[in-house]
Amino acid sequence: MDTFDWDSIRHPLFLTLKVTFFSTFFAALLGIFFAYWMSKLRFFGKAFADAVLTLPMVLPPTVLGYYLLVLFGKKGILGHFLLEQFQYSILFNLHGAVLASTIVSFPLVYRSAKAAFEDLDPEYEEIALTLGKSKWETFLTVILPLSWRGILAGSMMAYARGMGEFGATLMIAGNIPEKTQTIALAIYDSVQSGKDEFSLVLVFVASITCVLVLTVSGILLKKSHW
Repeated sequence: MDTFDWDSIRHPLFLTLKVTFFSTFFAALLGIFFAYWMSKLRFFGKAFADAVLTLPMVLPPTVLGYYLLVLFGKKGILGHFLLEQFQYSILFNLHGAVLASTIVSFPLVYRSAKAAFEDLDPEYEEIALTLGKSKWETFLTVILPLSWRGILAGSMMAYARGMGEFGATLMIAGNIPEKTQTIALAIYDSVQSGKDEFSLVLVFVASITCVLVLTVSGILLKKSHW
């Protein structure tokens, strides 16, 4: 079998864990925010808004990557502004990888959190408001504690999805060793280069991690509906 040193695995593994941690954090914040308001608001076009928020879950990652390039590229609306005002570009760096992973994993938190919020008996919130709690206090002390299983399950699904993100990350962050090369990109490179042992180890690590996350997530989702 091919030989390799620990660094050849350590770099993409730790980079993936770092990217996935931050992307899951941001996806959870955004997912909870949009899920709560979408579960409460009633407005014309709500079904369309819900479809747009869920869209990253079904679109091909390369399509998402293209949209990100259009927005954050040097000639994109946001990309041009950031480059001109702050001499900063999100392309081909760790920030771009986090952004891509956040967008593709966001719908998993959003859908799970929205279901958890909609399953809550509205009387809990009404009682808290009657007792003098503000809407913010009610959200933090009543709604979130009662919905935590669904939110956590969605976040863990997002974590597993982030670990496997490939297409959007490749397009906006590139495949730069020790800088933006995640496990998924490293596996692709190693397969193309015929490095079978390296591929096997990375595939094993990614598979075991995702299986564990999905198992725990499934348990939490089941308990959240008890």
